[in-house]
Amino acid sequence: MTNNLNRRRFLKGSALAATATAGTLAAPAVARAEPTVLKVQAAWGGGIFLENAQSYVDRVHAMAGNDLKIDLLAVNSVVKTSQMQDAVHRGVLDGAHYVSAYWYSKSKAASLFGTGPCFGWSSQEMLGWIHYGGGQQLFDELMASLGLNVVSFFNSPMPAQPLGWFKDEIKDASQMNGLKYRTVGLAADVLLEMGMSVVQLPGGEIQPAMKSGLIDAAEFNNPTSDRDFGMQDVSKHYHLASFHQSQECFEITFNKKKYESLPTELQAILKYASEAENSNFYWHNTKRYAEDLNKLQNEQGVNVYRTPDTVMAEQLKAWDIVIDRISGEDEFFAQVVASQKAYAKDVMNYLNLNQPDYKLAYNHYFG
Repeated sequence: MTNNLNRRRFLKGSALAATATAGTLAAPAVARAEPTVLKVQAAWGGGIFLENAQSYVDRVHAMAGNDLKIDLLAVNSVVKTSQMQDAVHRGVLDGAHYVSAYWYSKSKAASLFGTGPCFGWSSQEMLGWIHYGGGQQLFDELMASLGLNVVSFFNSPMPAQPLGWFKDEIKDASQMNGLKYRTVGLAADVLLEMGMSVVQLPGGEIQPAMKSGLIDAAEFNNPTSDRDFGMQDVSKHYHLASFHQSQECFEITFNKKKYESLPTELQAILKYASEAENSNFYWHNTKRYAEDLNKLQNEQGVNVYRTPDTVMAEQLKAWDIVIDRISGEDEFFAQVVASQKAYAKDVMNYLNLNQPDYKLAYNHYFG
């Protein structure tokens, strides 16, 4: 009897082992799919803006896991900055991280999406117009009219850009007349209207151009980038506050065919990572700008001024002339301006009535 029980246990165990082995052999091998890789070139060779581009990429990676990877390339890795949009359109690049002013030569309306006139709003409200005031739809219409195979998202509300670096303190707009000055986008038209001679240069060429005397004055974007470029070595007079570029943001653009080939959830990640970067940019960059402005003043002997209101009033008059002239030549430009004005009028009416004077509180504690 004992022998029979042992025999039955042996046979049962063998059958279970065989079944387990068969199940193991029958299970299909699951190969992990390779991630989709997007080749995206930034307009920045280093510094805080390349960090910002990487921050967007990091958000995409965190949400997409192994399904989507962005290969972020520094400036000029594949094409020059002026060729980036065309490279994305043709599929030479899958995407680009830059500002719309870098390709506004194709359409002056492009500059309205970041470097346009100030209707009493900041970049925060300008981005609000893009997302909730019809701006994105107008931009998409512009892309279609230009026949460009791209889809773009906008992010990162930049503080107003400084008027920049001069050989002497600017106390009156008349001092700017005839100066050779670096800027980009529609700001070039505005400063030309004010009597300046405008030169459009990429960021890395600004400091050498001022050092050699090719230009007399210049702006780029912010105290951190300016300090990284070494502007404090060619000028000790730095003017903050200006209406020439008072509400700019980044444009992240993708080849439309490539974008639409992605699963809808990955398309959503590329879009909403852009929105998420809005807050991170503002929190991160304003802290860095403040720290570097202190270093420029306290460690490197830079005289920092607030641009006189009289100069900024002249800028607004110049903007009026430029807006009217281009609107008369370009119906779509006029349409975008009308849309922006309608949004700014309502939103800023509320904000101007509601916001307390923060400078009053600041001066109470620190003034």
